[in-house]
Amino acid sequence: MSGFLGPLDSDGRVPRQQQTRVAAFLISAHGALARQFAFALPARFEAAWQTELNAQFYRESEIVSLLMRATSWVPDIALGYMTATWETAWLPAPIEGIADRSLAQAIHLATLAHAVHAGIRPAALLPVEANAQDPFVVALRRIEFESGRLLQAQILYLKGADLLPHRDAVSAALEKRHAAIRKLWRETLESIGIEASRSE
Repeated sequence: MSGFLGPLDSDGRVPRQQQTRVAAFLISAHGALARQFAFALPARFEAAWQTELNAQFYRESEIVSLLMRATSWVPDIALGYMTATWETAWLPAPIEGIADRSLAQAIHLATLAHAVHAGIRPAALLPVEANAQDPFVVALRRIEFESGRLLQAQILYLKGADLLPHRDAVSAALEKRHAAIRKLWRETLESIGIEASRSE
């Protein structure tokens, strides 16, 4: 089992089957975030922080759009079952100790986004000899760059004064979400012969 994507073809491109499965996972994760950010957007902004929700929604949508176009897709019959598993994992889960539904939803979205952006590092899977001009390679690097920027918004919210009274509940929810995302990502990579520890 390798720590990197490949073996690359003669043009330095990632095998299409690996592209397909990695892209499908990332589209599922970032697509779920885009949908949930869209649902969380108010009809009218009444606070400055709400503009960040709008920015996050568009960034996640751009990541999905980029992957759809940059990936060299091949049929993959395993994706039906795998996608169902992934989509279930993105759903909100009850947060112990927080009865306020809107607050729990905001914490769910922030912890999910934090886990996706911090826990999934697709560019780390690329070998140094990967073709820097290949659209899929460029896309993975772009996604990792954007994830680093988006992560800052989740950190600010999760460590903010508004959640100080719920610090233990937030920390527990964040830890659980990170563990679930790491497990899914590891299983996805192992299914295409990649040693997941390289990307964590």
